[in-house]
Amino acid sequence: MQTEQRLIDTVAWVRIEHGKILCARPRGKDVFYIPGGKREGAESDLETLVREIREELTVELTPASVAHVGTYEAPIPDAVVRMACYTADYLGTLAASSEIEEVAWFTYADRDEVPPVDQLLFDDLAAAGLLSPLTETSC
Repeated sequence: MQTEQRLIDTVAWVRIEHGKILCARPRGKDVFYIPGGKREGAESDLETLVREIREELTVELTPASVAHVGTYEAPIPDAVVRMACYTADYLGTLAASSEIEEVAWFTYADRDEVPPVDQLLFDDLAAAGLLSPLTETSC
């Protein structure tokens, strides 16, 4: 009898500047992720996105500017991660909060530094010419 895999339902903020995408590494982790996270209770994607980005990067997303980029799914051990990705304008200065150890701007060459579901987004952004193939990263 096959059991249904657990679904980890997340939202992510896709912020691209100069051909690089914003990534964040949470405290205590060694992997970078597209900023965002899991919903709490009955939150909508928008509510989750705004809250998570405020908590992680200390900026306020502009709700009227939010646009869906795509939704991606990838397996991990014992679960499937679903990541609904959105672009949005923001107000404030990007800064790592107390729960984020480091932020970095990644190019497509940094694809292997992020989890499988994030890699799918990287592939689409590179194919669309939005993500630079260059190898440099900067914090």
